[in-house]
Amino acid sequence: MSGEFCPGHTVHARRGAIAHQFRYHVDYVLIDPDSRGPWPRVFSRRGRNLATVQDKDYGGTPHHGEGAEWVRKQLSRLGAPEIAKLRLLTQPKILGAGFNPVNFWLAYDAQDDLRAVIAEVNNTFGDRHSYLCATPDFDPISAETELHAAKIFHVSPFQTIAGEYRFRFDIRTEHIRIRIDHRNGEEGVVATLVTDRRPLTSAALLGMALRRPLTPIRTLGLIYWQALRLKLKGARYLPRRTPPTEEISQ
Repeated sequence: MSGEFCPGHTVHARRGAIAHQFRYHVDYVLIDPDSRGPWPRVFSRRGRNLATVQDKDYGGTPHHGEGAEWVRKQLSRLGAPEIAKLRLLTQPKILGAGFNPVNFWLAYDAQDDLRAVIAEVNNTFGDRHSYLCATPDFDPISAETELHAAKIFHVSPFQTIAGEYRFRFDIRTEHIRIRIDHRNGEEGVVATLVTDRRPLTSAALLGMALRRPLTPIRTLGLIYWQALRLKLKGARYLPRRTPPTEEISQ
């Protein structure tokens, strides 16, 4: 199968002096970035369509990405074992518009063991940085594996660039569960993503567009709405910091 439709929800819970939490429904797709299809009639990897996932939006410089080629180059440079299969978990653009706070590249070996995940993070300032989630020896990743990465990229203007992320990935044939726990002393945020896995069909994508017709602007709108709520609660706004020069860290 070239792709899957992954409807679900995300929860963000802020810990520390100013507690805050929200939960939203989301719709992701899980695709084989090397596949030529066939794809549903309303979905395209190139050109225009109702729903699109285009390589230029992933892997490397925003809007000038290299997609799976960039991922393979980075994994090889970092010493990963030979990767037999890649999958990209992302929210598709709708009518050419959309914003993805984080995409996940899942890298599998020939035995179908998950060996590495690249979490590709975008902020609302147009910057991008990726975190390699893997053990030091690229051991197989199970639902119990906890992977750590130092936070070095500005995401929320209400969180300092300090502390570490703790990642967990529970990738099964029927569902996907991802947990990202940012810990910075008593401060931090826990973000979770839980989705089902279903066939990627035109009916599923049309249903998504009908349920949430403002999907192209919805994600950004919700981000700004939550930022306003935090500001009204008294959270201190922190200006954007220059992004790291390296494209990927761990």
